[in-house]
Amino acid sequence: MGMTQSLRKALLSCPCYTQRCLLFSRVALITQRISLRSVYRLEFIFFYNLGKFQEPDLRFQLYQKPTVQHLCTSVQLERLCWEGSPHDVLLKKLEIALKNYQVDEAWDAYKDFKSLYGFPGHSVMNKLMIILSYTSEPKWLKRVCDLVVLIQIEKPDLLQLDLLRKLALSLARAQMPIPASIIIRLMLDKQSLPPVGILATVILHMVKTEIGTYLASNILVEICDFCQRVTASKSPSANMIKPDTMIFNLVLDACVRFGSSFKGHQIMELMSQVGVVADAHTIVIIARIHEMNGQREELNKFKNHIVHVPMSLVPHYQQFYESLLGLHFKFDDIDAASALILDIYKCWESLPFKQDKMKLQKPCIVSIGSHNLRTGWKLQILPLQMQKDPVLKVESKQELVMLKNGKLVLSNKALAKLIIRYKKCGRIKEFSELLSNIQNKLGSLGEASLCSDVVGACIHLGWLENAHDILEDLELAGTPLAFGSYSSLLTAYYRVKMFKEAEVLLKQIRKVGFLMKMSDEVVVSTHLSEVEDDHNSYSKAATTIGKSDLAESVIREMREEEKVVPSMVYELNSSIFFFTKAKMIGDALKTYRRMQEMNVQPTVSTFFTLINVYSSLEMYREITILWGDIKRYTQKGNLLVNRDLYEFLLRNFLRGGYFERVLEVIGYMKEHGMFLDKSMYKIEFLKFHKDLYRSLKASNAKDETQSKRVEHVQAFRKWVGID
Repeated sequence: MGMTQSLRKALLSCPCYTQRCLLFSRVALITQRISLRSVYRLEFIFFYNLGKFQEPDLRFQLYQKPTVQHLCTSVQLERLCWEGSPHDVLLKKLEIALKNYQVDEAWDAYKDFKSLYGFPGHSVMNKLMIILSYTSEPKWLKRVCDLVVLIQIEKPDLLQLDLLRKLALSLARAQMPIPASIIIRLMLDKQSLPPVGILATVILHMVKTEIGTYLASNILVEICDFCQRVTASKSPSANMIKPDTMIFNLVLDACVRFGSSFKGHQIMELMSQVGVVADAHTIVIIARIHEMNGQREELNKFKNHIVHVPMSLVPHYQQFYESLLGLHFKFDDIDAASALILDIYKCWESLPFKQDKMKLQKPCIVSIGSHNLRTGWKLQILPLQMQKDPVLKVESKQELVMLKNGKLVLSNKALAKLIIRYKKCGRIKEFSELLSNIQNKLGSLGEASLCSDVVGACIHLGWLENAHDILEDLELAGTPLAFGSYSSLLTAYYRVKMFKEAEVLLKQIRKVGFLMKMSDEVVVSTHLSEVEDDHNSYSKAATTIGKSDLAESVIREMREEEKVVPSMVYELNSSIFFFTKAKMIGDALKTYRRMQEMNVQPTVSTFFTLINVYSSLEMYREITILWGDIKRYTQKGNLLVNRDLYEFLLRNFLRGGYFERVLEVIGYMKEHGMFLDKSMYKIEFLKFHKDLYRSLKASNAKDETQSKRVEHVQAFRKWVGID
């Protein structure tokens, strides 16, 4: 006991010891939780200027005095040499935890060290962030992302680019697109993007979700903007940071999958601006984007480059033909639809592919927007180039054009649309010619049922005169149908008591050479016509003929026709698009006003096209006028709410400094549950209005207008987290 008291007096009288105890009293609570969270085990061997203590194995407990009462709390002390300062003790603890991959202990040790001494050195911080980055738990990945943001603010020289690449990839793989986008944007801010291969992998994982797609598309826009600035400065690193075709394909395909077609159109235009060559996959995706946006003329520009591809590549372009044919139907252009259908069946011909190999390696040029290749954007395409990497699998729909035994054929839905439209405009003869041309190609390959199916569908629907006209036209064209088609039509005539028509058909049958086969059938039909009740004749005829898949498709399409957007809308939108790309703003506005006068409801495409041209000319005030129209049409339920459109409006109002409108659009987007990319809006604000009203208060404004504007700016700054 006496020895213990003497030791205490000696220790407390030593200036060196007193100073260290005061320091340790600051970290007592910290050190208690480092090892066992509530207990800190220590064993001291003290070396001081009074001499060396001779009992190193003595275990003791310090009494609780004001200067050291938090140092130990009835704990068992173990051996720990404290030749260094508390700084060294905590740092050693952190290093040991990192060496043993003890994530929890390492994080606690880091927090304790940071609270007292700031960030550890480069090596330790790098190890800590690498270990956290390689964990699969979202909790740790989120913490290391927050840590990177903090380091960027307080000590940016600690961040290593290799670490940021690994972290971005880990976050993307863990389906954490928002933190991943933060890291990519941080690297972009440092003007050092990851290699294209790593960036493509990050994008691949991000676009698996809808929010990830929004972020990835915005990041790609920012990267392209950066590339264009670097290229303009003639920096040799421009090609090193330029996204490749795979990255564009991943983002474009995701835009299609999640219905972000207008953003996809912007990405496509960027592709031409930065000079990235489109491959066969890109063309198919672009076809879907143009179809969704109703841009038939834009898609039609690719046709001449597609129709000449070798037969082995034809199945790949099924989606291209699907999209273009769908647009022809939307525009109610049956002539263009028929011409395309003939091109589809020409693909059945195994013609030798005669092209110079050197030419195949040279990109073709397709104009984007304007038809003038000198003034408009030009997209380079390689229709024969296929990515060997199986990462991207472009999904295609087969509603109008289907793959059958490796060949393209029309679906019942497409045939139904043709039947309805040709019948509606009374052009059955031309329809018969189309069927005859198709039948000749199908017949040579043993696929001779298409014309019979069409005639059978017309009979089933009660369109007997149309069926008869088609039979006659096919005969004149040298493509007579089989006995079954004549028999079905004759039976239907007798059942509905169209005896004159039946006699004409009977003569036609004899002329074709089916007289012997028809003798028994005529007797049966005549007998049935005499005993059937007039009221039930039609329904019994339909039952006798049997159900037709094609007829059912026609019935469905007739019902859908009532819901289809009128072709006039697509025509007017196409005109507006043409005028805006030619910078003919006056004509574009006249067409828009004409839509309103004709009581034709504008679509999202209408407004997006107009806003796009105003944006390119920095005419932001005019966009505010369109915003008023958009709100009115939306409130009346005549305009669909579209996220691409709202985001585009928000970016333009932000650039133009219309902060009241900015907050208004943000409110609309929140109301409809739309994802808001705050980081992008923050970047846009700092780019155009970094110091706007930074120190001015609303109370110090010169008038009420400025006071409200200051309030709007401050509200936006607070929302994006600038201040």
